[in-house]
Amino acid sequence: MYAIIRCGGKQYRAQVGATVDVDRLPQSVGDSVEIDDVLLVADGGEVKVGQPRVQSAKVSATVVDQFRGKKIIVYKYRQRTSYRRKQGHRQHYTRLRIDAITV
Repeated sequence: MYAIIRCGGKQYRAQVGATVDVDRLPQSVGDSVEIDDVLLVADGGEVKVGQPRVQSAKVSATVVDQFRGKKIIVYKYRQRTSYRRKQGHRQHYTRLRIDAITV
């Protein structure tokens, strides 16, 4: 059984026991999270697609870690004007462990 959830404007495939890295959530490590923005639920051959969400479907998860991602470099350059800007960015993430999918 798996579900497609929407969290932070992005879609993720959630399966019981798996971990998912989503954009930072305000919960701390060890807290439980209920995500009710479920777009699709598949159980074997039965698939339920929401319009836009599956009614009464929830995904329960536990916050495992709060961390920052790999650094990316943002570089701006304009030729012949000696304009150069180099900036680094590290995105904040929350790692969720999927505990249950209920319909």
